[in-house]
This record gives sequence, C-alpha cells and structure tokens, in this order.
Amino acid sequence: MNIGIPKERRPFEYRVGVSPAGVEILVQQGHTAYVEHEAGLGAGFSDLEYERAGASIVYSGHEVYGRAELLLKVTRPVQEEIEWLNPETTLMGFLHLASARQGRVEGLVEKKTTAIAYEQIQLSDGSLPVLHSLSQIGGRMAPQIAARFLQNNLGGKGILLGGVAGVPPAEVIIIGAGAAGTNAAIAFLGLGAHVTVLDKSMESLQRVHDRYPQIVTMISTRRNIERACNYADVVLGVVLVPGERAPIVLTREMLKTMKPRSLLIDMSIDQGGCFETSRPTTHDHPTYVEEGILHYCVPNVPAVVARTSTHAFVNAAMPYIMKVAECGAEAAIAKDASLEMGVNTFKGEMRHLQRWVAPEEGE
Repeated sequence: MNIGIPKERRPFEYRVGVSPAGVEILVQQGHTAYVEHEAGLGAGFSDLEYERAGASIVYSGHEVYGRAELLLKVTRPVQEEIEWLNPETTLMGFLHLASARQGRVEGLVEKKTTAIAYEQIQLSDGSLPVLHSLSQIGGRMAPQIAARFLQNNLGGKGILLGGVAGVPPAEVIIIGAGAAGTNAAIAFLGLGAHVTVLDKSMESLQRVHDRYPQIVTMISTRRNIERACNYADVVLGVVLVPGERAPIVLTREMLKTMKPRSLLIDMSIDQGGCFETSRPTTHDHPTYVEEGILHYCVPNVPAVVARTSTHAFVNAAMPYIMKVAECGAEAAIAKDASLEMGVNTFKGEMRHLQRWVAPEEGE
C-alpha cells in the first residue's frame, strides 16, 4: 500500500504522523512510504532518518496526498488538505470531528474518505488505547502549565503550587479521573499541591484513593463541583465522551463564585470544552480572562513536546496502522471491532460521530 506522511499544517503542531521507526516497520512489511520534506522536523526527525528507514521524500503536500492510499496524520486536515485528498483515501489521525466545522466533515464525506479517529479506537473494556498515551502526557504537563500561569507576571494570583512552611499549598481541583486526570493528580501531588479529584465513576475514584489516599476524592455532582470551585486556585477539566461534544461541567454562574485570578485549564477543549466560558486558544496566546478568572484552553497541549508525543502515540497506534495497511481499511474494520469504533466517515457515510459545531472556532 502507498502510505503518505504529510507535514502538519496547523499552527504550533510539531508532531508527525509516523516516526522513522514506524516507517521502517511498514516498509519491511512491503509497503511504500512517502514522507513530505521536513515533516518530522518539529519532532526532531530529519529527512535523512526517514530515507534510511526506507521512505521516499516528496517536496509538496499536494504530491504526498496525491500518492497516498493511506494517509497518516496527527490532526484533522485543514480545508486545503481536504481538497488535495484523492477519493476513497483512508485517513488516520486525532480528528476530533465532533467539534470540527461542518464543511470539514462534509468534505471528507464527499471524497468518500474512510476517516479513522485514533481518539475513538476503543477496546471492549471501554479503554481508549491510542488516546491514552497522549492523555498521560497532557495530564503530566498540567502542573507545569499551572505553575507558570499562577505567577503574577503571567496574570496569575501569585501562588506557589507546593507552598512553603507556614504557607498552605495551592488547592487544585481536577474534574475527571480518567488517564489525563489521574496523571495530572499524581503530578500535582508530587509538586506538593493539595489535590481533589471529582468523577461520576466510583470505580475510578476508588482506584485513585487506593493508590494515593492523600488525594481527596468526590463524586462529580453540580453541588460538589460548585463547592470545590469556591476554594480552588486551579481547576483542571479533563472530561471526555468519545465521539461527542464534551459535557459542560462548570457554568458561568459557578465561575462567578470563584476566587479572582484563579486558573481554569480546559483539556477537553478539542472536543468543544467542558467549561461554559471556554474558547480555543493557541500556544502563543494561551490565556484570556473571563469573569475575573484566567482561562487556559489550548487544544493541542502535547504538540509542544512533539518528540515524546510522537513516539508515544505511534507506539500505541502501530498495531492498528499495520492492520489497515495490510488488509485495507474495509477488511481491517470488519475484522477489528476496536478499530471500527474509531470510524468517523466511511464511503460517504458518517459513523460513531455526534456532530457539534462551534459557530466561530475550529478548522
């Protein structure tokens, strides 16, 4: 199969769809890989490394899209890339189409693209094996983000996460005890913050409590969220419903009761956001103030640790990539129920996708 690995065209997206190690595996299986010039540069992979792995370097996005039967990306295509797509191409990436502009989804449907969203590949136990890798990274990055934006010079309230003798640590509230929330809780705890985790699942809270009894756990109800946010210095939202818009767990009215200059970090923003006042920001302008509260709503947080992120998600995605490359998309989807759960568009039809469109945001 002809496999294309293009350069990512979204701002501040430094990751790449496959590492040279992944290309080498695919080439050894008899596939042909076309890598766009400098596609891996942001993640520290040179064209020479890809060539040594057996790939051919091409010098335009149009060419790599034109050659590809299977296209391996990180983020969903922008409009120009959709126009480059050949009919019936298979696309794999972190697509988050539930919050994409309507025209992007319509473009994939019109091209009869088979679009497989890594974030929706789901095992029988409900776990998300490919997304899990980036959720871990995002969760572990949350404390370093919080530490920066609690500083006065960046708009924060001037609090040290871990406190010092005689001065209490920051109060950190985490809504969501999945992979991202749990990793964030552990990392915040390691820096000395006082951490409270809320989730609807008692099983998830029990896991956190059993491993880290010093972390406070609470059932995620409106009343408990409101109470916790009243004393919070940092609120981290990591709520996910695969294939759907993230539910709103913190309303504007709740926001008004929070302490001024507290920090909200919405890591559900790529699925529409879990705070009513959230709107997407970028790595160069990551924050804004709403109702006196500092908001951090960058969708692609792990993109700025691109080498680690690329290796992590490729490790998890390779078994699925290899199945599609070996069998073709239709046969692979038919054989693998986990892969089938990740299908968003297939031969002109939508699957496993509840559409929600931000009126002004998104690509």
